[in-house]
Amino acid sequence: MNLTPLSSILSGRRQAGPDVTFEIPQDWLQGRTSFGGLVSVFAVQAMRDVAGGSWPATVSLRALQTSFIAPVEQGPVTVTGQVLREGKNVRQVQATVKQRGEVCALMVGVFGSDRETIVPPLEPVQPSVPKDHDELRAFPFIPGTRPNFTAHLDMRWGDGAPPFTGVETWIAALHLRLLDEDTASRPSELMTVLMADASPTPVLSRFRSPVPASSVSWALELRPLPPGEELDGWWRADNKAIAAAGGYVNQQSMLWAPSGALAALAYQVVTVYG
Repeated sequence: MNLTPLSSILSGRRQAGPDVTFEIPQDWLQGRTSFGGLVSVFAVQAMRDVAGGSWPATVSLRALQTSFIAPVEQGPVTVTGQVLREGKNVRQVQATVKQRGEVCALMVGVFGSDRETIVPPLEPVQPSVPKDHDELRAFPFIPGTRPNFTAHLDMRWGDGAPPFTGVETWIAALHLRLLDEDTASRPSELMTVLMADASPTPVLSRFRSPVPASSVSWALELRPLPPGEELDGWWRADNKAIAAAGGYVNQQSMLWAPSGALAALAYQVVTVYG
């Protein structure tokens, strides 16, 4: 399977007014639908394209609220951006993702610049990481068994267990890095959005054979990374299911940048068909 770098997809986008069209290749699919992190990256990029041209460089993505409504399949997908409100420090932009005339996802991005404050910085400390990631259990791409998009990632397992191993756990800690990608040319907020959605839900580890799972909603809170932050090293995602009933799972995640800085917190509702 030929791999299409994220940078190629983004550079090949087409804009016409508030509409930005992206082409989704086969290698970024997750089953019959596209990897949700990629769709969210499209939304953030479209928000920037439509509304961010006049914004100062200090304006960063602070939060992203996502509702996944219908599958986004291989082929062209159009994202329509609309500025809802632009204040002195905070700007809110909506993105509607459509394919073949059907609404597939709705997103609202909150962009903000730093404010004067007397509140001292509070920086969470990343859990300990291994000195040699090669010692961790690898989660390699296997055609026909694992989602296509995982071919773009080097994934190593920390705490918890891989999907469908029959381990009764509610947690999953993964170490991740993007392969064959010029990360230096990509904004850190796009990398954060992509990596924050790359981990499978911990609940899948409890099954002994494959079952489908799908995100219904995703709330992402970003901690803007400093300019020049290293992006092509190992990211760490700590995921924890905090409630489950009736086929729905509520989970929370923390994403750490390669430097050890907290990059994002996420809250997700996932459906599990099994």
